[in-house]
Parts: sequence; C-alpha cells; structure tokens
Amino acid sequence: MSPSGTLGELTRAARDRADLVRPSLAELKALARDAAPAHPFAAVLRAANVRVIAEVKRASPSRGAIAPGIDAAARAAHYVEGGAAAISVLTEPARFGGSLADLRAVAGSVGVPAIRKDFLVDPVQLWEARAHGASAALLIVRSLGPSDLARMMDAMQECGLEAIVEIRDMHELEMALAVDARVIGVNNRNLETLVIDTATAPTLIPVIPADRVAVAESGMREAADVIPAAEAGADAILVGSAISAVADPRDAVRALAAIARHPRA
Repeated sequence: MSPSGTLGELTRAARDRADLVRPSLAELKALARDAAPAHPFAAVLRAANVRVIAEVKRASPSRGAIAPGIDAAARAAHYVEGGAAAISVLTEPARFGGSLADLRAVAGSVGVPAIRKDFLVDPVQLWEARAHGASAALLIVRSLGPSDLARMMDAMQECGLEAIVEIRDMHELEMALAVDARVIGVNNRNLETLVIDTATAPTLIPVIPADRVAVAESGMREAADVIPAAEAGADAILVGSAISAVADPRDAVRALAAIARHPRA
C-alpha cells in the first residue's frame, strides 16, 4: 500500500525529483567516487550516554518556518561543539526548505557523519547524496515497501553510504531486519498524519535486537523527554525542530547528550 497523507505527497514529489536527476547518474557516480571518504556512522552511535544526531532543519510541514535563515555549516559546527555524534541535514526543498547545498556545506565543515534526510525512493538519490559528501542517508520503510527497500539497501552498499532505516510499527521492523538494517530509527511522528505519539519509540525499541543501533526520533525537546527512550534502550536520538532555532545550540545539544544509555539485553 502506498503512503497516504503528507508522507504520500512528499514521496510522490521525491519520485518526480529523482526522474529529473536520473540523466545525471553517470556524472553523480563519478563525483561520489571522488568524494572524501565517508565517516563511520553506526560505529559512533554507541557510548556511555545516549548519542545525539542533531538536525539542520529550516522548516517542516507540521510547524512551518523554523529557522529559514539558518547557516547550515555554522549550526552544524555548534552542534558538534555541544557533543553531537552526527548531523542530519534536510534536503527536501518544498516543505522543509532544505537543499543539497546545505548537505555539501555541512559535510565539508564538520568531522562527523553527515546524513541526507529526505524522502529517498531511487538509487540515483543515494549517489547524489554521496556526491555531496553524505556518509549516511535515511530510508523510510513506509515510503518504500519491501522490494524498493531491498533495492535501496543494495544501492547504499554500492555507493558507500550507511543507512538509517526508519520504522513505526512491528511489521516495518520486520522489514528493516529482513534487509539487515544496522541502524533502525523509530519515529514517534506518524508522517502521514503528522501526529506525534511519544510512546511509539519506547514501545518498539526494546524489541530491536541488541546488535542493531536503535534511534528514537521526534517529540524530544529537552533532556526529560529523552529519558523514556533511553530507559527503553535507545542508543541514540535524532532531534531537529527543538534545536534548529534555539539561541545556543551548543548548550541544547549538551543537555540532550547528558542522558545515560541503558543497553538492551
């Protein structure tokens, strides 16, 4: 079943964008192969405390404008100074105000993995991500389905990216495990309705195998919000809106990164 609501709109738009860039595949492959080496992603997401994936986010469908004038490279550098283990960069242009230029700027300015966060549906978009410096990319199971998810995971390996595979229920977790996803994100937000249920990640994370990295996503604004995910066994969190517009991103990330990790059995 194809995704509906906001996620369906964004997925269809991503397919249109992939169609436009597909004629440049050979050039993108050449650029990707000449790019600086990717930073290890999964390997940096486990420590004594919950690791923070900090997001550069200009806008969102649920909130509208968040930080439209943000300097992506400067904000990412501040996140890293606050202890971020990786930087997520929105590249979706219409509803999130993102761009590949932001990804390139971030990847070139910090010494941690840069993740392309978008509604990726075609391998050409993965080559595009690697060509612009990404070390990892987000795959949303609900946008892809089993066959396309497997195809995208194969393309990830070919182009030298690591994946964060996003799920929202047990069926999607089974799909992620079937393609041997090493980093699994659990989104508290239903991207079809945009409604947040903060019980989603704490419910699903305990059943993610302990040899996989579990990432809680959405709905966390301050340190207290991280505790339920941490106690459920989250290795990392991904936070965007709450830190993209704050006056002091270093302190914001530092507070989130101070929560002790509770390894899953």
